[in-house]
Amino acid sequence: MRGVPPEHSKFKKGQSGNPNGRPKMPNLKEAMAKILADEKEGKTALDAILAAMRAKAAKGDVRAAEFLFDRGYGKPTQDINMKQEGTQQVEVIITRKAE
Repeated sequence: MRGVPPEHSKFKKGQSGNPNGRPKMPNLKEAMAKILADEKEGKTALDAILAAMRAKAAKGDVRAAEFLFDRGYGKPTQDINMKQEGTQQVEVIITRKAE
């Protein structure tokens, strides 16, 4: 039967159901930096990954080339053309990254 739970299973007043709270997540940026800095045969993991991506791009893999260009030079800007009919108000917010 659903409804009010029995007294023995209710939380006591002022007592949290999860006293330790949500577990802390590891710092992803620090973990990635540590992993990518690992060296093997005089080459960091980051260097090995970039070399593999470069090799794929050189063989004609468009996605690998796009990945390298986007990360190296930033994504290209896109123009937006708008036409408005009537008297409705339109709000346009444009953000640009600082260069």
